[in-house]
Amino acid sequence: MATVYADSALSSQVSLDDAAQVPAPVETADKAAPVTGNAQPPHPIVAKLGEHGKALIAPMLGILVFLGLWAVLAPQVETSLGALPGPVEVFSQGGALLEEWQASQQAKADFSAAQEGRIAAGTQAQAFEYSGPPTFIDQIGTSLMTVALGFILATVVAVPIGLVCGLSPKVNAAINPLVQIMKPVSPLAWLPIVTMVVSATITSNDSILAKSFVISAVVVMLCSMWPTLINTAVGTASIDKDLLNVGRVLRLGWFAKLTRLVLPSSLPYIFTGMRLSLGVGWMVLIAAEMLAQNPGLGKFVWDEFQNGSSQSLARIMFAVIVIGMIGFLLDRLMMGLESIANRNHTI
Repeated sequence: MATVYADSALSSQVSLDDAAQVPAPVETADKAAPVTGNAQPPHPIVAKLGEHGKALIAPMLGILVFLGLWAVLAPQVETSLGALPGPVEVFSQGGALLEEWQASQQAKADFSAAQEGRIAAGTQAQAFEYSGPPTFIDQIGTSLMTVALGFILATVVAVPIGLVCGLSPKVNAAINPLVQIMKPVSPLAWLPIVTMVVSATITSNDSILAKSFVISAVVVMLCSMWPTLINTAVGTASIDKDLLNVGRVLRLGWFAKLTRLVLPSSLPYIFTGMRLSLGVGWMVLIAAEMLAQNPGLGKFVWDEFQNGSSQSLARIMFAVIVIGMIGFLLDRLMMGLESIANRNHTI
């Protein structure tokens, strides 16, 4: 019995010793210690910037590869004005064009100051406008105003017609052949007709808008209105018939039906058409300005082509890049307006 007790006591002692050697459980940092230092989640703004930065990696690589190929291959292409300019020469001409605009602004300010002095001294009876040649920046402003007027006219004409076509199958059947015929007509074909009509309509030289400005805007309208018209008609025709039936049950008037049911439902289609129309209008405008020699970026490109100097080709290529960038920004602008309208419209 003593032996058994001794063995039991020894076993108990060993068990206690082994338990003493087992390390106590340690609380993890997630449970015991607060999150500090680098373990903190990033600020939402920082996280958003990181996401945008990752999204820009591929486009930036594509642009760098394009510039590298351009720089390598351009000197190998010989033209009548010399080798094709590379990126450095083209963007240096962009800086020169900016300097020309700054010099023009300074000359305009000096002219105005000198004129005010002569008027104050009594040596000049009235003020005259500065008539210096338009610079590249001035041509950009002219083209933007022209495409804005043409786009507004196209929207004002196309949206109502599209709504009527979408609501009435008979009207749609009557207008659809005309739309399909007019839609593929080139702006170069419209330009002589528009020029003669506008010249016969605007006979005074003191009109609010210059004749060349109106001609370019009308050509833009005629060529860019079709995407808006077609998309508006499709969006209006695809409205859920149950909504129209609800309008009949509630005895909504035509204006209430239009503003509460038709327009909210077709708004995404309308903005998609407007976005396409703006891109077409910007493309059409440059061609119209080149052919009609109306003020704008198209005329700048044509004048540099006719100039034939050693810098003309680089300036033309810089103008092409600017035209593309403006078209891209206009598309992004319309995309933003479209997203805002789609998010806020209600039925």
